[in-house]
Amino acid sequence: MELSAAEIRRAVQAALAEDIGSGDATTLATVPETATARAVMRAREPLVVAGLDFAEAAFRELSAAVKIERLAKDGRRVNGGEILLKISGLARAILSAERVALNFVQRLSGVATLTAQFVDAIKDTPAQILDTRKTTPGWRRFEKYAVTCGGGRNHRMGMFDMVLIKDNHLAALRDAQPNAIIAAVQRAREKFPQLKIEVEADTLEQAEQAAVAGADIILLDNMNPVQLRLAVQKVKGRAKTEASGGVNLAGVQTIAKTGVDFISIGALTHSARAVDMGLDFVE
Repeated sequence: MELSAAEIRRAVQAALAEDIGSGDATTLATVPETATARAVMRAREPLVVAGLDFAEAAFRELSAAVKIERLAKDGRRVNGGEILLKISGLARAILSAERVALNFVQRLSGVATLTAQFVDAIKDTPAQILDTRKTTPGWRRFEKYAVTCGGGRNHRMGMFDMVLIKDNHLAALRDAQPNAIIAAVQRAREKFPQLKIEVEADTLEQAEQAAVAGADIILLDNMNPVQLRLAVQKVKGRAKTEASGGVNLAGVQTIAKTGVDFISIGALTHSARAVDMGLDFVE
């Protein structure tokens, strides 16, 4: 997915307003208005880069004259010690934008780096890594962009671009005939014929019902590898299959080898740590 310059700038402007407020008191008190400086943004550990456009936007928002040289690009794997950006210009602008620039790149590179670790773990299988809607409010598009930088794929962006019939939807239809899953899929097809339909299945019986109902994707929720393999065999290509629930790096390859098409992982966005990087002034 692509992020527009306008949405990046809006996010950066809001972050700068939050951080600077009425003024960067320390910088205004100590650094002369005309002072200039050179700085480098450097990775301090191996990582996958994401979010450099946000960093550039932060510096340029405070000084249109700032000069930036990009030595890396989003989606690239870099080693600890590598320089990502070189920045030169007014010292006040660089100092006041520093934290916001780093916050965006550290957070988004953290998501990209974790995603890449999961992608690497299943590289010898046909399965694909998906994200979820478990994202930071207001940052969904940014975090999902970072997932793609790490080699993952985006699941639905929100509740508007795909039908996902979950256990609580089925509970609300428990009296429907011939069963809740078939009724839900039929209603969804009639209401939104242009959208793909996914059904959450907690049991092999529900997986079979979803396949019979004509679901496009069957979400196999919290099933162990044996159950996943049986579910894939039962569905027999009538629908795509997605494993979800409690997926970690230690077990993701075992899950991938069951034959599922997709593995969705909320941790990519809700539990990725910010990677270690810094901005240092240089002579």
